[in-house]
Amino acid sequence: MSGVPEEGQSDAGGHERAARGEFRAQVNARKADLERQFEASKAQFDEAQEKIKARTGRNLLLAILIGLVFGGALLLSLLVVKELFMLFAVVIAGFASYELAQALRKGGYRVPGIPTVAVAVVAVPAAYYGGAGGQFLAVVLGVAVVVLWRLAEQAVPNRRTGRRALVRDLSASAFVQGYVTFLATFAVVLTAADGGQWWTLAFIVAAVAADTGAYAFGLMFGKHKMAPVISPKKTWEGFAGGAATSLVAGVLLALFMLDEPWWFGLLFGGAIFLTATLGDLVESLIKRDIGIKDMSSWLPGHGGFLDRLDSILPSAAVAFVAFRIFG
Repeated sequence: MSGVPEEGQSDAGGHERAARGEFRAQVNARKADLERQFEASKAQFDEAQEKIKARTGRNLLLAILIGLVFGGALLLSLLVVKELFMLFAVVIAGFASYELAQALRKGGYRVPGIPTVAVAVVAVPAAYYGGAGGQFLAVVLGVAVVVLWRLAEQAVPNRRTGRRALVRDLSASAFVQGYVTFLATFAVVLTAADGGQWWTLAFIVAAVAADTGAYAFGLMFGKHKMAPVISPKKTWEGFAGGAATSLVAGVLLALFMLDEPWWFGLLFGGAIFLTATLGDLVESLIKRDIGIKDMSSWLPGHGGFLDRLDSILPSAAVAFVAFRIFG
């Protein structure tokens, strides 16, 4: 009868169903194997991340991503429309000055927040369009503004302090302007000069090379503590690695970016390495005295803006002097 399948058709259908079942089983087995491999790889990656985080105290992957974003913004501002560097510098200087003011307040110093940030922001265009004279005037007037603001607070009964505390507050307020605003605006004046954007990029690359070399060599080979009281994680092995990478970077930058001889690159890279290391130690000393680990938590994996600027700020002054002499 037509409704009854023939024997050959039945066998063929059975073989087809068996083949499909075997294929599904293979797919499921392969899927389970891939899932196990993924979980094992993820576990290994997480374990490596935890080891790095335990040793460095940082989320390395997140730190790299944030560094790439900031690096891209910096390159855009310097190489495309360098006036955009003012906007970049305004954001950096504003946040950094606020961080330092807030950190000092945690340490018992009453630093006025609003005028501190306002002066740092205004000083950037003043330095860009006014040059070194505008920079100097902006910083001097800025110190006067924050000092007068703090003195005016003495008229408020619940904000009045003793003479010794007032002197400490005034000194701390002036220090923020000198440490953040004054040093940061060297990069602004340098960038505004004809061809100065290449020198700004060069000193930042050299400083980053010094930090990266010190970090990598310290992580891999660090055994001998460099300044355990100030910065427990810094080692002499990291110091040597940072010196080597900054010298190599200096020579390459001199030859291919600044059009200077190789020996200038050694001087430039060495000077930037020393100021970058000194700036890092100074900021570590400030944080140790205040009793904090990071200036803020605004940049995951990095800490705060000032935690990433500690080596850049003093290096900007060195690069400005080098540009005036050689560039």
